[in-house]
Amino acid sequence: MVVLNRIYTRTGDDGTTALATGARRPKFDLRVSAYGTVDETNACIGMARLHCAGEDPELDAMLGRIQNDLFDLGAELASPDTGEKLAWEPLRIVQAQVDRLEAEIDQLNRPLGTLRSFVLPGGTPGAAHLHLARTVSRRAERLMVELSQEEGESVAQPALKFINRLSDFLFVASRHLNARAGGDVLWTPGQNR
Repeated sequence: MVVLNRIYTRTGDDGTTALATGARRPKFDLRVSAYGTVDETNACIGMARLHCAGEDPELDAMLGRIQNDLFDLGAELASPDTGEKLAWEPLRIVQAQVDRLEAEIDQLNRPLGTLRSFVLPGGTPGAAHLHLARTVSRRAERLMVELSQEEGESVAQPALKFINRLSDFLFVASRHLNARAGGDVLWTPGQNR
């Protein structure tokens, strides 16, 4: 259970922060950067939802579920599996969350046309914000993969699958919104030479 009755603690004034396990890490630590970027992704999705709520309530509901899952992912990254028994059962991303994302990608992608060019990030305000969230989620994924390769660190496969599928979802969701408004904004190679 989370209890936040005092927002500042001053414990981070020395440049460290606490993981959920109580271990302290420098604020520039790769694990802290990974879950911080997951949080940044979540904030970008929150901005996109400002535009999606009225346009497409079903997509907005999907994004709401994803935001909750991103908190699960952040909790997982903040509770590294060290092999030691903890006093609580740490939250972990499970395959069912990945499966749901894949099903929703398929649902949104089904009516879309085949792409024959790359898509420029833009279009409707909601689609543009989803593209931004997509790029931030890709950064989170890169950090998580890097973390998983560090000696003494681990990131579970379902978490890595989830963050990989998330950027795919956000791409398809942006196309879905743009399709409702006339179509994708396509890249024209060499157009301005």
